[in-house]
Amino acid sequence: MRPLRGEHRIGREQVLPRFRRDPEAARLRRDPAPSRLRYRLTRFWLRPGVRRFVNVVLPGAALIAGGWTLAVEFDLRTRAEAAVAWVREAVVEQPQFTIARFDIPDVSPELAEQIREAALVSLPASSLEVNVAAVRERVETLAAVERARVRALPSGALEIRAVERIPVVLWRSAGGLLLLDGEGVRVAEVDSRLRRADLPLIVGTGADQAVPEALALLAEAAPVMDRIRGLVRMGGRRWDLVLDRDQRIKLPAEAPAAALRYAMAMQEGSALLDRDVTVIDLRDMRRPTARLTESARAGFLARRDRDQGDNA
Repeated sequence: MRPLRGEHRIGREQVLPRFRRDPEAARLRRDPAPSRLRYRLTRFWLRPGVRRFVNVVLPGAALIAGGWTLAVEFDLRTRAEAAVAWVREAVVEQPQFTIARFDIPDVSPELAEQIREAALVSLPASSLEVNVAAVRERVETLAAVERARVRALPSGALEIRAVERIPVVLWRSAGGLLLLDGEGVRVAEVDSRLRRADLPLIVGTGADQAVPEALALLAEAAPVMDRIRGLVRMGGRRWDLVLDRDQRIKLPAEAPAAALRYAMAMQEGSALLDRDVTVIDLRDMRRPTARLTESARAGFLARRDRDQGDNA
């Protein structure tokens, strides 16, 4: 086939590689395959642990070593402590941040003193260093405190507003005399009944767990309030109302307020409690009974015998 114009035939010797035409060049040609050492080094570098060690551990160790060397060489710790002390003196100890007194309003003097001791804040102190949340938690651990709020005032006072538990009854237990609030929570301990003679007395195991019921019974017994000596919890399930002259009203476990209301109605209608009665037993409302004193019982028996003799 004739070549077109402008084309040239390429000889076979021009197409063949050079190493075929030149054996010496083929011998000197570089082998593209890596050497055994290079292959092993490449495989070693591809391990994740090796790369992590070189890229992370070694730079980190170098930074730590360099920082330690600088700290030892230039005493950076002492300088840092001096800088912190200077900042503290320049900011924290400024007069506008100083707390110089406590402000504890609307509580009794005894509770205010307990709150100061529980706060564990030495005055003067800086408002930037006083942990008001921790102070509030410590104050609320007091038995006489229901809840509290603590804040540092710009006037230089640490205000502690506490909601004081108000004692409503005095509970005589095996552990002594305790003041309880309306929920039966302990408020304080007293050494004598005379210290809070204005409070009603409840006695017995489990009486502290039934304070609301005791208060309801005392409200029903308002007509004889000046004669009440206390409420006694019997067997942890019911109450006895104790009056002066050694009189006692035994109330049922169920609906004691209704039974006591019935007793107050009898007192209003017939002055039953003004008579020679020692016990009014209302534990069974279907058969209420009354127990007379010994003298009244003897007089009643004598009159009965006399009446029987006259009828004979």
